Amino acid sequence: MLTVRYFAGARAAAGGVSTEEIAADSLEELAQTLTDRHGERLGLVLKAASFLVDGLTCHDRQAALPAGATVDILPPFAGG
Repeated sequence: MLTVRYFAGARAAAGGVSTEEIAADSLEELAQTLTDRHGERLGLVLKAASFLVDGLTCHDRQAALPAGATVDILPPFAGG
């Protein structure tokens, strides 16, 4: 199981959920599971979001996720 934490617009798109537990082997699988659970609005946010896995940026959405990892979902932010 993974701990998923939502920030800013990702939290709003997930219906106000800030943290939840999800089973997924990769970010791609995670994104699909979260879209199925919360809807296409979150799916759109996830397409543009950055992901931190245990505090480190992860760009490879096919890479295996370690069991028990914390995944932070950070949507694009306005400004600099």
